[in-house]
Amino acid sequence: MSGHSKWATTKHKKAGIDAKRGKLFAKLIKNIEVAARTGGADLSGNPTLYDAVQKAKKSSVPNDNIDRAVKRGGGLEAGGVDYQSITYEGYGPGGVAVLIECLTDNKNRSAMEVRTAMSRNGGNMADPGSVSYLFSRKGVVVVPSAGTTEDDVLMAVLDAGAEEVRDLGDTLEVVCEPGDMIAVRTALQDAGIDYDSADMGFVPSVQVELDEDGAGKVFRLIDALEDLDDVQNVFANYDVSDEVMEKIDA
Repeated sequence: MSGHSKWATTKHKKAGIDAKRGKLFAKLIKNIEVAARTGGADLSGNPTLYDAVQKAKKSSVPNDNIDRAVKRGGGLEAGGVDYQSITYEGYGPGGVAVLIECLTDNKNRSAMEVRTAMSRNGGNMADPGSVSYLFSRKGVVVVPSAGTTEDDVLMAVLDAGAEEVRDLGDTLEVVCEPGDMIAVRTALQDAGIDYDSADMGFVPSVQVELDEDGAGKVFRLIDALEDLDDVQNVFANYDVSDEVMEKIDA
């Protein structure tokens, strides 16, 4: 089981009631703008945009904000920003490998902020390619586990190219090749199974087992990175047992 995914789930539940809600909204809106700029403003012809909008709606972003972001990105309304995608690599406490995905209009600012957050929280930057080989690019579809079972999801997605279904407690995570993600997401919809998000992510091939102290340090680093406006996603190759997660949640 991916400790990182469990931590992300825990944080997602808290995000709705704390100050990070605004930051989450801003990142989801930015994602929509970039998707619309890259593939056009038509949701039916732009699956990346469809998934970005779906995720924003599931996170309670107001529809007006979503519509304006689609129009800005698609060039139908003024005010859009030309964001660039950049990925930084590094190591966190305990030798945990970290990939940091950013969308930014100022690469120098992003690099400085990421470097500062890493160094202040026991991490250090690494050369391009020195960390990314530990991860594989995958499609990840997140399904709320309430009202459905792992077997239900598995039956729905098996013929669509899904590689595995992971039970993370409150959610089920369907992992597939990037090219199969639309088919997997469509198979879930056809089976009447609701899903929270469908994203491209990085899945680690090797994981570092962490104790409570190590996990606390790595989570603080990830929190600091995710708090940066330019950072969209943080992936790390650690594993945390259920027992350690319970202590940290408490």
